[in-house]
Amino acid sequence: MNIAQIRKDFPILEREIDGKRVIYFDNAATSLTPNQVTDSICEYYHNYCANVHRGLHKFSDEASEKYESAHRTVGKFVNAGKDEIVFTKNTSESINLVMYSLLESGFFGKDDEIIIPVSEHHSNLIPWQFAAKKSGAELKFVGMKNDFTLNMEDLQAKISKKTKLVAIAHVSNTSASLFPVAEVGKIAHENGALFLVDAAQSVPHMPVDVKKIGADFAAFSAHKMLGPTGIGALYGKNELLEKMEPFNYGGGIIQSVKLDESTWGKVPEKFEAGTPHVAGAVGFSAAIKYLEKIGMDNVRQHGKEVTKYALEKMSEIKGLTLYCTKDAEKQGSIILFGSSSLEAHDLALALDEAENIAIRSGLHCAEPFISALNEDGLARASFYIYNTKEEVDIFIETLGKILSAFG
Repeated sequence: MNIAQIRKDFPILEREIDGKRVIYFDNAATSLTPNQVTDSICEYYHNYCANVHRGLHKFSDEASEKYESAHRTVGKFVNAGKDEIVFTKNTSESINLVMYSLLESGFFGKDDEIIIPVSEHHSNLIPWQFAAKKSGAELKFVGMKNDFTLNMEDLQAKISKKTKLVAIAHVSNTSASLFPVAEVGKIAHENGALFLVDAAQSVPHMPVDVKKIGADFAAFSAHKMLGPTGIGALYGKNELLEKMEPFNYGGGIIQSVKLDESTWGKVPEKFEAGTPHVAGAVGFSAAIKYLEKIGMDNVRQHGKEVTKYALEKMSEIKGLTLYCTKDAEKQGSIILFGSSSLEAHDLALALDEAENIAIRSGLHCAEPFISALNEDGLARASFYIYNTKEEVDIFIETLGKILSAFG
């Protein structure tokens, strides 16, 4: 990977504030966007802006072709078919789509179980809280070990033939733990349960094959992988999606409408009500093509190298605690950390004011897990393809100075 060349594709990295370049270490929240993606979005609005599946004119034909092509591009990226990819607003909506559809079909009952780890993002916790309350099912939680790996013994002890669904992040958005999703999926299927993977932090950073990991459903977002905000994807096995009911109703999803009833179109159309985010789909496709040109093995390798370097340097800072495996092979490109001398929000603000270093702080949409570690929240640095070891050096030096000042 030619990082210097890659960085030229991101104009925001050239921006200076008070004479200093920005160091962007908040990629787990939202990644930056290259020229190739923004250009593709502008091309849609400038050259063939039209609604899809609605018209016979040339602009609509071209927009429809690009939109359908985006389904194929996203599907191929995770080894899924075009008819197994539903476009949504984001990972959260993808998970909600599955939850509402299963709930409305009576999939969950009073004696059933739903299992998730204690570390899940709110987007993979709150929907299942709601489903459990509405259906009477029991929501059960799998614990973490002290090294921030999943307690597989606890999973084995809690799963049963009553379990209807197991939902888990592939990579934690907090501890960055790389969970053994293929093994978890195997255990889920052996007990007759469906298996959902929150892949928001894995698909952008490493090769992901939804078939190999055994996912019945997988959810991810464009904005975490160089694409635009407002569009995400749900992978679902076609045989499951065909049986499921829509959770959002309106134009575009129907086969036939009468005054007293409607029938649905084919997958994925039956889950994509209303005018879709066509420009977003075009940008999503461009982002994937950009990543494919680099190669996802190279993306993963670069992430491991930067993360390993940062872990080594941060481990040398007195008074800093790292809440992760501390092994770049076992985690994503995220480092969760805290200091006994300075609260996370103050630390994030100080880094921003001192050297324009952008990190995340707080409860990271995983309040039960983070508050158990530190009720005031923790700091998080997260890396991507354009980040360098030189940026890490500036981060480490600045972090050391700030903590020493408050020492």
